[in-house]
Amino acid sequence: MTAKVAGLTVRHRRKTALDAVDLDLPRGVHGLLGPNGAGKTSLIRVLATVSAPDAGCVELLGRDVGPGADHRERAAVRRLLGYLPQEFGHYPGFTVREFVGYVAWLKEMDGAEVAAAVERAVDRVGLGDRVDAKVKTLSGGMVRRVGIAQAIVNEPELLLLDEPTAGLDPEQRVEFRALLRELGRTSTVIVSTHLVEDVAAACTDVTLIEAGRIAYRGTTADLIELGDAADGLGGNPIERGYTAALRAHRTGAGV
Repeated sequence: MTAKVAGLTVRHRRKTALDAVDLDLPRGVHGLLGPNGAGKTSLIRVLATVSAPDAGCVELLGRDVGPGADHRERAAVRRLLGYLPQEFGHYPGFTVREFVGYVAWLKEMDGAEVAAAVERAVDRVGLGDRVDAKVKTLSGGMVRRVGIAQAIVNEPELLLLDEPTAGLDPEQRVEFRALLRELGRTSTVIVSTHLVEDVAAACTDVTLIEAGRIAYRGTTADLIELGDAADGLGGNPIERGYTAALRAHRTGAGV
């Protein structure tokens, strides 16, 4: 398993954001769904080694990065992962090339490979013609695509994307889903999103988090089938499946 957590607990002051979560994720594209405040971003931040859990085990790429882990283990993992937070910091005065190259430098990539890696990452997100434009001149959707480019510049073994399609237009979202499927052939990709249609189109399986606990875990096809069987719910099958799984979890009925 590329990413594995056991008994993962995260607290924010008096609130428990994640409550003894167990999860293992192999290669492929994995959707992470749940209501606002469910704990999705807390999980992504732990997997990105941005924040440390209060309890539990965290193993990424075969390395222990849980509580008390050696900082060298975390540093080694960071060189091999890609991360796009909901709000990612960037330097508006940098060009796209300079910013993505800077991230490649932070990941300690071989200097001889950086130029080609930057060009490849920028091309994959459809910004090849804007590679020398300053970030501050780009639209919000383009800036989001720069964020995706910096996350994939090092061909990460583990890719963590938090609301990656925010600001993308429908055509760009279709292209992004195709990119996800391509990346999932060789990497473990975890996509946290509110857009269940992105999960249906790109993900092999889905994890639904509710109030810091796993409410549902299964294939995307199973969630769609659950929606097909649901009565009295609006939306398309995967939206109905999402709602049905949440309701079953809240009532303790299971799915």
